[in-house]
Amino acid sequence: MFKDTKAYSGFSVDDIPAAEEFYGGTLGLDVTEDHGMLQLTIAGDVPVLVYPKDNHVPAEFTILNFPVDDIAAAARELAGRGVTFERYDDKHDELGVHRGDGPPIAWFKDPAGNVLSIIEE
Repeated sequence: MFKDTKAYSGFSVDDIPAAEEFYGGTLGLDVTEDHGMLQLTIAGDVPVLVYPKDNHVPAEFTILNFPVDDIAAAARELAGRGVTFERYDDKHDELGVHRGDGPPIAWFKDPAGNVLSIIEE
């Protein structure tokens, strides 16, 4: 039934202007605003809807993963832009990159508290 539809994902935030500045300014994504909601364009043309929600509760799981070739360079770049990385255990290096089970990954939050990551491929 949905095999040929153009599906997209979405998530909520509590402050659209802060989200627009973070996703567009800090992360450098293409962001458009329409009817009080944002559309992020990732991976060339994949839309992601960002909508306001008064009783927003941050996602406790990773809502977006950004694959990178060099996670140390990406972590340094993001830190220079004011991003702070989350540390969930003792397997994080000095940059905040988790180097344990699985590929190197570093988690961070948007202004609404939603979890994002950079992950080395």
